[in-house]
Amino acid sequence: MKFACLLANGFEETEAITVIDCLRRAGVSVDLVSIHEKSVTGSHNITVVADKLFEDMGNYDGLFLPGGQPGSTHLGNDERVLELVRNYVNQDKWVSAICAAPTVLSKAGVIKGKHLTSYPTSNVNGVFDEAIYHEDLVVVDGKLVTSRSMGTALHLGIKLVEVLGLDSDKLAKSILFQEGK
Repeated sequence: MKFACLLANGFEETEAITVIDCLRRAGVSVDLVSIHEKSVTGSHNITVVADKLFEDMGNYDGLFLPGGQPGSTHLGNDERVLELVRNYVNQDKWVSAICAAPTVLSKAGVIKGKHLTSYPTSNVNGVFDEAIYHEDLVVVDGKLVTSRSMGTALHLGIKLVEVLGLDSDKLAKSILFQEGK
């Protein structure tokens, strides 16, 4: 199983790294893919080095879009990203987004009738009017998996491991994750 985490300057560092870490601990190969340059600076001035540039990425089983601003805006303004999201949804591949990044899914036109969630202030100006919006920490609709914010990144990571058919209980125990305690 292989995932690509799409990064743009201004991404939310905790969301990206937490979900990547959960997936990798469960045995999923994850490439950090930058839509611009290899060095990508997050919204809190933490810089990471991407594994690949967008134009060099290969084929993956799924995409993960971290939130953060202006990172989510950069992703949503990149037609290559929108086309990639459309292709993955049309091919019934995994697509996951957290916080403000579900707005990218809306902009790509792939949310009609889909259950999803996002950061609360992202649900303005009709951006999710075509979707069925929830305020749950993580929402799964087929192979579309969304989550609310930095505070729910661990929930998203564990849920992704679960829906991918991997051992989420083992992961949760190994990191001492205690939901609701």
